[in-house]
Amino acid sequence: MTARQAVVTDIDGARRARAAAKRRGERSVSERTSPASGEPATPTVKGSAPASPRPSLVGLPFERDSYAATALGDVLDRSVHAATARFTSGLSPAALAEAYMDWAIHLAAAPGKQVLLLQKALKKTARFARYAADCAISDQPSGHCIEPLAQDRRFDGEAWQQWPFNIVHQAFLLNQQWWHNATTGVRGVTARHENLVQFMARQLLDVFSPTNFLPTNPEVLKKTAEEGGANLLRGLVNMGEDLDRVAGGKRPIGADAFVPGRNVAITPGKVVYRNRLIELIQYAPATQRVRPEPMLIVPAWIMKYYILDLSERNSLIRYLTGQGYTVFAISWKNPGLEDRELGMDDYRSLGVMAALDAISAIVPRRKIHATGYCLGGTLLSIAAAAMSRDGDERLATVSFFAAQTDFKEAGELTLFVNESQLTFLEDMMWEQGFLDSTQMAGAFQTLRSNDLVWSRIVHEYLMGERRPMTDLMAWNADATRMPYRMHSEYLRRLFLNNDLAEGRFQVGGRAVALTDIRPPIFAVGTEQDHVAPWRSAYKVHLLTDTTVTFVLTGGGHNAGIVSEPGHRGRAYRVMTQPSDAPYVDPDSWVAAAEKKDGSWWPEWIGWLGLHSGAPVNPPPMGAPGAGYKPLADAPGTYVMQA
Repeated sequence: MTARQAVVTDIDGARRARAAAKRRGERSVSERTSPASGEPATPTVKGSAPASPRPSLVGLPFERDSYAATALGDVLDRSVHAATARFTSGLSPAALAEAYMDWAIHLAAAPGKQVLLLQKALKKTARFARYAADCAISDQPSGHCIEPLAQDRRFDGEAWQQWPFNIVHQAFLLNQQWWHNATTGVRGVTARHENLVQFMARQLLDVFSPTNFLPTNPEVLKKTAEEGGANLLRGLVNMGEDLDRVAGGKRPIGADAFVPGRNVAITPGKVVYRNRLIELIQYAPATQRVRPEPMLIVPAWIMKYYILDLSERNSLIRYLTGQGYTVFAISWKNPGLEDRELGMDDYRSLGVMAALDAISAIVPRRKIHATGYCLGGTLLSIAAAAMSRDGDERLATVSFFAAQTDFKEAGELTLFVNESQLTFLEDMMWEQGFLDSTQMAGAFQTLRSNDLVWSRIVHEYLMGERRPMTDLMAWNADATRMPYRMHSEYLRRLFLNNDLAEGRFQVGGRAVALTDIRPPIFAVGTEQDHVAPWRSAYKVHLLTDTTVTFVLTGGGHNAGIVSEPGHRGRAYRVMTQPSDAPYVDPDSWVAAAEKKDGSWWPEWIGWLGLHSGAPVNPPPMGAPGAGYKPLADAPGTYVMQA
């Protein structure tokens, strides 16, 4: 929709509203009449003659609001916000300014905090001076004056412990710590604003980390000396290639080698159903006998589904078929401008419910194991709650992978979810009709800038070494868009208002409650998840009244889920809480849960087996007689959409 079309739409809407109001008998002040005469009523004073009617300017053309001007003003505001968003990567300047003003005003009115910060600065300066003197006297100074955080691995190398680079990185860490003290603990600042200011301060400081510059990075200096600067030339070439690909909207170097249906997403199957939003893939059986209960996988629509069907060695879908399960998976369409009005309920009805209807026709009279990953898990929880409320008992079990149902503590993403930011984001989506995949990728990279941005710049541009592309990295570069209406509803109703957890989210005109879910739940959280923190995913214990088996595994949002048997260094904790058991808080759960080495996939298979029947003959591929004939080979057509 162009800006001109949007103006026309808004004007037409205003005219229709005005006509509807007139049909209802609603009139402006200037149109109201006295009940006796039908003439415009005039004010009177008791004991005096009626005042003569005075001419009123209300209702005259130059005094009435112009519907066209109102709509045009709205379009102008939205267009300015959308244009600004191109330079701010979707961040609202007003939201950032509000947070900084809150912090700065309260800090200015806190002389005690100022004195404390001055005292800390003097102490850190003295400590640094002693450390620098110790380094000048001895080649092996006793300890550091400050240790990096446990997750900060930038200065672990031996070269960083040698003079003068030990001095450089210690000064940086001391400065970083002081700014943490300055941006936290200021009385009166709201928690959201404090977290945002602290986060932005950390992001700005990371830009100036000594690891990011040739003269202050001993590892890059060594590499440059050994290769005579060839690494910098390679890095320059790498940078040029990357800039060219970004400008051309192309995928990163090496990602084109991974093509769905050729070397990823290669598990055999058929597309047995298609609508405007999904393709439903039924996978071919890999065993002579299968469990009678089929399985539906609901991936997030922010990603291509084949995160769960990567290479043969790490495909969860292939693993499931090899364990004797009949697997169905949703492949979401990559929405375009024409899909701007698709909402959350469309994703539920055209996605989850349409898929369940198809599976019930192909494998009749069988309950279904339903699994949701990330946003797909959130959507599945809504669908499962509505089904239980309405007496639909088709689900045998429900599994959630890195999925949230309560968004009050949804990690650092919540820093950017407030009225100002959402309005700004909505205006950006309003202009283009969707949220682009590159805009989403930039937001997620910001949360882990050290790992996803600066370390890559150092490695590929300063060291001149391309990291080999993997199937998971290639998939990560194959993201999808999100429709304007759906993403706005998702952010407002779930992230901002937390309607699902607090019982206000409506399906079919009535609120749903997660406490209505009756099938047993298997939920997985990952320790380093920056998108769906495991403590947030753990809240499924608080929100449901059924038996919950919770697994906490190593890795992040994606790598922790794609954790096939044989994956080195993997371990997990698991514990089942019956529906009538007392609540256990996350810290107590970690202390009590059994720790096991290896992949959590076999644990899940064992749990599914407890809720499945004895093996039977595999069902047919599709059900042509019921309108679900095979339409194409897996992975289908929607996954190919760029």
